[in-house]
Amino acid sequence: MVQPTSVPMTVELAGRVTPYQMSQVRPQVAGIVQRRFFQEGAIVRKGETLYQIDPSLYRASVAQAAANLQNAQATLEAARVRADRYKPLAQMEAVSQQDYTDAVATARQASAQVAQNRAALQTAQINLRFTRVPAPITGRIGRSLFTEGALVTANQADPLAVIERLDPIFVDIQQSSADMLALRRALARDGISPATATVRLKLEDGSDYGATGTVEFTEVIVNQNTGTVTLRARFPNPQNILLPGMFVRAMFAQAIDTQAYLVPQAGVSRDAKGNATVYVVGPGNKAVARTVVAERTIGQNWVVTQGLARGDKVIVQGTANLRPDIDIKPVPANAPQKIEPAKGGSQAKAG
Repeated sequence: MVQPTSVPMTVELAGRVTPYQMSQVRPQVAGIVQRRFFQEGAIVRKGETLYQIDPSLYRASVAQAAANLQNAQATLEAARVRADRYKPLAQMEAVSQQDYTDAVATARQASAQVAQNRAALQTAQINLRFTRVPAPITGRIGRSLFTEGALVTANQADPLAVIERLDPIFVDIQQSSADMLALRRALARDGISPATATVRLKLEDGSDYGATGTVEFTEVIVNQNTGTVTLRARFPNPQNILLPGMFVRAMFAQAIDTQAYLVPQAGVSRDAKGNATVYVVGPGNKAVARTVVAERTIGQNWVVTQGLARGDKVIVQGTANLRPDIDIKPVPANAPQKIEPAKGGSQAKAG
């Protein structure tokens, strides 16, 4: 006797491993690379110095900007003193009002010049700091594309190196938009509920990746070239088994069907067109054929989503000689089978 049960709607899809974080190490000033401080393929920490660019010109620029600032500050001081002296003289009409106005304007211009030179000094200091090229993120750094003695520029096409964070790591899974649409329609029906998307992986050599991941999000657009939607899952990767660019197979449940029936595979037969049929115990202990929908299996059972009702007794043994309306003697499926001469019918086990 079958009863509805909760069955996960599991899918297996192709996926590709992508880094959790990736950053290109690029110079922000031009100069000759003096030193490289890291070992290729090693783990580097955020803020750690990776390259040293020749700082000579930038130190000189800082010194020049500092001198210009001091000169502007001296000019400002003189202009303020002159304006302060002219103020009482202008009130006594010892000097003209125009001379006082000019002195005040000169002091303001000197103040603006100080601000400009201070900004120039800050820019020079920033450029000097940029001669140390730090790691923008923590991760594993690849090979260095530039050696000591190479000339680098701020606008060059190639990065100095690339850093990738591999733990945790992402797997981008591709699902067709048609399957995604069918899933959303299924979720709108009674008996279908969303599942917690715990993902398992199968590696390129066919082995299972031990740790499980979780789906982070689903893209909201369909790729026009492939007609697929990308789902991104996150996995722990402490041993760096998963590497960027690796192809994997992802298996996870997208929904749970709470009105499905599990029928042993021996109780389901298929015709030449692939249609699934089961025999159930009908009125008067007669065999009744039912056309069902059974599109997938779980373990040793077919998952039947249509064609059965609660309490149906499905015949799972002794089905070789069954025909519609034949007399049967149903017994529980777990009862030991007794071989006896048939009397006007056939003995079958029903579940």
